Amino acid sequence: MSGQYEELIGNAILGIDTIWGGDVMCASGTGRFIADSWFSDQPLPRAYTLAEAALVRHSGGVSAKAPDVAAIDAYLAQVDIPGAIAGMKTAAAGFGGLRGEYLAGLAECFEAMWDLAMEILGKGALVPYERCVMASCGQAPEPSDPVRKRERVAELLGCGARERDRLLAAVDGWRKQQRVSMASVRLLGAAVIGHFDALAARHVLPYLPAELHGVPRANIQFLPILEAWFSGSMNYLGRARRPGGEPEYEASYEINASLEISLPEFLQLVSHEVVPGHVTTFAYLQNLYWRKLVGFEASVLTMNTRAAALFEGIANNAILMAYGVTEVEYLPDADLQIGVLLALLQDDAKNQSSYLTWGEGAPQAEVAATLRQDFLVSLERADKLSGAWGRHPLLGRMYLPAYRAGTRKVAALRRIHPPEVFLPVLYGACGLVDITTIDKLLVA
Repeated sequence: MSGQYEELIGNAILGIDTIWGGDVMCASGTGRFIADSWFSDQPLPRAYTLAEAALVRHSGGVSAKAPDVAAIDAYLAQVDIPGAIAGMKTAAAGFGGLRGEYLAGLAECFEAMWDLAMEILGKGALVPYERCVMASCGQAPEPSDPVRKRERVAELLGCGARERDRLLAAVDGWRKQQRVSMASVRLLGAAVIGHFDALAARHVLPYLPAELHGVPRANIQFLPILEAWFSGSMNYLGRARRPGGEPEYEASYEINASLEISLPEFLQLVSHEVVPGHVTTFAYLQNLYWRKLVGFEASVLTMNTRAAALFEGIANNAILMAYGVTEVEYLPDADLQIGVLLALLQDDAKNQSSYLTWGEGAPQAEVAATLRQDFLVSLERADKLSGAWGRHPLLGRMYLPAYRAGTRKVAALRRIHPPEVFLPVLYGACGLVDITTIDKLLVA
């Protein structure tokens, strides 16, 4: 790689990614895990290129039902991941300021992920739940309160919020009536992406630096995928180049072919995953990196971190930003309001699944029932969020709380700051920020 710092960051991030079974160079979300992007054109670090690394990735790392301990030990004999993380902390202290704080928070998250891996391998103590949430969200764990959103959904559907069975039946009926056919998801996705790209051009772009106006906000393909453990996966690729060397800013979105989703919820999904949500966010950061306005760490974006919490906050507020409003009730259509409220309730449910599972030790069946009854999620979502997601030792403890934390943070800041002040900071044009460091660039 071009420098010691880049090698250090690459080994820390892709080392953690590898032992958890991730492969940042895989174009599919079925192969990715911690590292969301590698669009720097830098050579991959030793932590990725070692033959031992490929064996760990192939086995699934510590995420596998039965981790290949011998393969992991052989890999760790070649790569000093704790040393790389310690080097990140030293670099953070050297940089100081906003960049130093961002890197220090990133290192704290990787330390937690390392200790979680050692816990799984039986080589370390149980990692406290509070430490995990503090690392990824910058705040202590707390339960979700769905009452206000649930009552508003009941009001919009014309049924009583206290009659829970009747409300669930009404929500299920509404979803069925408005259900999206996965057979037409590519055509529908293209149309909805165009709709939100136009809205973003009207309500987001005018407040951003002129240099970002020409960056493609939604260069993405929708791909149905069978039997995935996730509902959908945005895969930011970012490695294609134009003749002059500028990035193409390309991505894909894999959507679970068995997902049951209404059209209004699909609209929220597109704004979240594509424009002005994740794809737009990553494209702007890639452009800023390409123009040398942010550091190398901005080119290796990661899950289970404070940056990811902010990105989820951007994505969940994206539909409001696209329409130029601050509250759900200002959206132009009652069904759209219902869809957005149900999507936000689902992310509240993610946090609640984490809190009940890891904070209170509740069994999966109890968690699933709570998510269904209190947060109005579908049966399929209740099962996934209480099971494959909620009980995962890393995602359940560090990532599921990030959605709600980021959403609340971004919503609160949008109510305080005008868009011409807030949006450049949010999208990284004033420096790479996360859920905690963003406050340093905003003064009420």
